[in-house]
Amino acid sequence: MLNNSSKIMFLSILMMGTLISISANSWLSTWMGLEINLLSFIPLMSDNKLMSTESSLKYFLVQALASSIFLFVVILFLLNSNKSNSNYLMEMMIFSCLILKMGSAPFHFWFPNVMEGLSWLNAFILMTWQKIAPLMLVSYIINPLILISIIFSSLIGAIGGLNQTSLRKLMAYSSINHLSWMMAAMYNSNLLWMIYFMFYTFLMISMIYLFNMYQISYINQLFSLFFHSKSMKIFLLLNFLSLGGLPPFLGFLPKWMVIQSLTMNNQLMLLMFMLFMTLITLYFYMRLCYSAFMLNYYENNWLMYEIYNLMNMKIFTFYIFFSLFGLFFISSLYFYF
Repeated sequence: MLNNSSKIMFLSILMMGTLISISANSWLSTWMGLEINLLSFIPLMSDNKLMSTESSLKYFLVQALASSIFLFVVILFLLNSNKSNSNYLMEMMIFSCLILKMGSAPFHFWFPNVMEGLSWLNAFILMTWQKIAPLMLVSYIINPLILISIIFSSLIGAIGGLNQTSLRKLMAYSSINHLSWMMAAMYNSNLLWMIYFMFYTFLMISMIYLFNMYQISYINQLFSLFFHSKSMKIFLLLNFLSLGGLPPFLGFLPKWMVIQSLTMNNQLMLLMFMLFMTLITLYFYMRLCYSAFMLNYYENNWLMYEIYNLMNMKIFTFYIFFSLFGLFFISSLYFYF
């Protein structure tokens, strides 16, 4: 992607659209930023493959539907700005459009199907950058509907990943589950969901980097994948546990902060439900790791993949290492200072 000047241009416009949305001082300017973001992401998705073309069409239709309803509500909001009863209904409609745009439950049905047809780099953009503007806008209008979205996202993100063999769909349902934690953090603190989002993006970089390097698409490819060393396979599979939020890995730290925030605000029932759903996500991550470590499977005795340069491997090793042991370093700094 970075070798293509047109892709770089569309990527820059995509970032600009997000920045326009989150820095706008009116809903109409926000809509304009979201549209710029959408129309610049469509060319990035299309790479002359049948699946990617289908995914880009699905993505466009869903986002165009959400944007048209969003614009309709914004115009109504401008026309009826003095009526308090209608304002509450319009805020609910705007909230529904935003969670449709970011693929949160109960409007999540398009998200795994679109993910299935994308390259890993585009999937990474869809799971991280494309969620920034909707999440930021949702934080402006905290609505009682957010509790429904949190519960549904937590439930569907956990149940949906149980019977998946495609890693893209697995990552999609994992992203939906993480969205519930971000919105729960947002319910109490704006800073907290941003911290959670940064940790989530860091963990996703380390996973997507390797999936893209070896073009892994399905779980069975992980079992017989030839790594440069056996330790790399162990680090990758333990990174799944870090993504699931298992202590003592780095992925537990943002969940720990959200758990503390929900406990301090006496939202114990919501917290218990989300923890039970997270245990289900940990179950299918641990099932994957158990299969890779404990069961017999055939392994290639020859190198079938390109050996990437040493610098790339050093960067990847740093990401994996920090993902696994970052919690120890951050905790030690906390106690030191």
